[in-house]
Amino acid sequence: MTNSKDLKDLDYYMSLNYQMVLTEAPDEDGYVVSFPDLPGCLTCGETVDEAKAMAEDAKKCWFSAMLEEHLPIKEPQN
Repeated sequence: MTNSKDLKDLDYYMSLNYQMVLTEAPDEDGYVVSFPDLPGCLTCGETVDEAKAMAEDAKKCWFSAMLEEHLPIKEPQN
């Protein structure tokens, strides 16, 4: 039997501090954001602030898809 305390939901994963890598992309006139612990989770923005805002949305979508498919999610390495 699974204890409800053991269930990890979207809010749980969004509250964790995942390393974010922000890279300038001059060919794209902006910045690319990726998360080393979240394969395939990346986004971009024209400014640093826009890229960071888009990163939060990308993480939310990535976690939602992983949870929906019952796939494992690696927690950040502190």
